[in-house]
Amino acid sequence: MSEPATEVGYSKSEIMIAASARLLGGARNCFVGVGLPNIVCNLAQRTVAPDLQLIYESGVYGARPERLPLSIGDPTLATGSTSIVSMYELFAYYLQRGHVDVAFLGGAQIDRFGNLNTTVIGEYAHPTVRLPGSGGACEIAIHAKQVLVIMRQAQRSFVEQLHFRTSPGHSGDPAHDAARGWSGSGPTDVVTDLGTYVFDEETGEMTLVTVHPGVSLDDVRANMGWDVRVADELGETPAPSAAELALIRDELDPGGIYTK
Repeated sequence: MSEPATEVGYSKSEIMIAASARLLGGARNCFVGVGLPNIVCNLAQRTVAPDLQLIYESGVYGARPERLPLSIGDPTLATGSTSIVSMYELFAYYLQRGHVDVAFLGGAQIDRFGNLNTTVIGEYAHPTVRLPGSGGACEIAIHAKQVLVIMRQAQRSFVEQLHFRTSPGHSGDPAHDAARGWSGSGPTDVVTDLGTYVFDEETGEMTLVTVHPGVSLDDVRANMGWDVRVADELGETPAPSAAELALIRDELDPGGIYTK
């Protein structure tokens, strides 16, 4: 079952999904990560980005799945897709050649500069938790023109120091970042169940720009491991529309897998 809706009629996960999907308005080619990015991109394709070409790591380009895929290897991705290629061809000819406009990633940990950890919690040689690892996330973070991140926010996930850096973000030194020679811009937006963030152009640091309805700045600060940078004019995230909620609940995730 889905998590209980708030008094305004939607859950924390649903506003996070809707706010993330809106960031894809006007995008053309999107590399889709597993987990929450999966439902976000499929919602965007049905709302703000009808021409969005979904790219999955398994080798599928231009997926238009009739139902929400269970994984990057779900057979529903093949039906109606533009092309199916090898993973090597997808990464070499699409991603590394600069044809991916935007990518959506998630992670177990993120720091103030948008570096992500999906490898281990604890010491690498003797971790307390062994995570799935990079997959293609490191290459995606480096080569996608725009990188969007969606994560649930907590002290254990928004950390001052990553336990392992799987996917690089900003370094805190824009001159250094520009000299790295990567084709991508690094992370540009982060959406959580508490608010939305962008990255400061001068420092590369994550900056809070909106809080979700009913969320206070104190709530945000209590759920991250550093003193958050806040925009001069802090706004409120628009609530999910009835149409967005209907798509999430009735078509994309009727079992509440992503919204619980």
